[in-house]
Amino acid sequence: MKIDKIEIPNKVILAPMAGITDLPYRKICKTFGAGLVVTEMISAKALLYENVKTCLLLQIDDCEFPAATQLFGSDPEILGAMAKQVSEGATNFIDLNMGCPAPKITKNGEGSALMQNPELIYRIVQKVVECSKKPVTVKIRKGYEENNALEVALAIEAAKASAITIHGRTRDQFYSGKADWDIIRKVKSKLSIPVIGNGDIRTPIDAEKMLAETGCDAVMIGRAAMGNPWIFKRTVNYLETGELLSEPSISERIDVILKHAKDLIKFKGEYIGIREMRAHLSCYIKALPNAAKLRCKLNKTTSLAEMQVELNKLLE
Repeated sequence: MKIDKIEIPNKVILAPMAGITDLPYRKICKTFGAGLVVTEMISAKALLYENVKTCLLLQIDDCEFPAATQLFGSDPEILGAMAKQVSEGATNFIDLNMGCPAPKITKNGEGSALMQNPELIYRIVQKVVECSKKPVTVKIRKGYEENNALEVALAIEAAKASAITIHGRTRDQFYSGKADWDIIRKVKSKLSIPVIGNGDIRTPIDAEKMLAETGCDAVMIGRAAMGNPWIFKRTVNYLETGELLSEPSISERIDVILKHAKDLIKFKGEYIGIREMRAHLSCYIKALPNAAKLRCKLNKTTSLAEMQVELNKLLE
């Protein structure tokens, strides 16, 4: 698949997730075959004011390409200026978040709140495309309260975006209920730019079904990738060969957990790295025996050595 003139090696993409898809985890997902990775969403306004923590979110490693930097905001001028600045650095795409349902984002008229104003969406995308030196993509939802994804998608294409991702739920649904894949099909049938489907991709078989039922160009995996980077390898392999690879063994899980923890510590220091790793650990181990008991023990660890001791007990 190509977005603009950039080749994406397969049809399986890692979704941007705040607090999850930081640089260390993106590198792991890339190792397991994610065709495209996207940064955590980054506030254009915070970038404008040169917030130190926000600026750190821009870092992309050479091994990640192709990779996208996701910005959010509601002011076309600020988004345009920050897209220009970011696009001069190491990224392949500028992705605009117009789908985040979090109240702290929508209360400011950002994220999925923008779905209520297609005309503003058009102006934002048009300005960012005008300013950016890299192709611009956009992530939306089915709607805010009602379904208006097709109207919004047509506005985004008219503003010259290079691709669009659709999560098949409204903002009001958050992540509850069933994702509406039919709206992805309808949008794909009307647009000429690539359409990426998102929502309820939990297994390689789900990915195959979405591609077949909607005609979308690629699938984006979010929550199912948390603590499960193997889903990329398993999905890419299944789509290409029809073979369903087995789930990782306990020893394989432990190896990846420890690599992830080491990378986080290297990137953010042991104090922060270990504490942020706790958010990932519950996802990594949820399929293992006595996961609840193990999670309690791991959440009390304060060093990599302690974490390794508890994990190695699984092998005994």
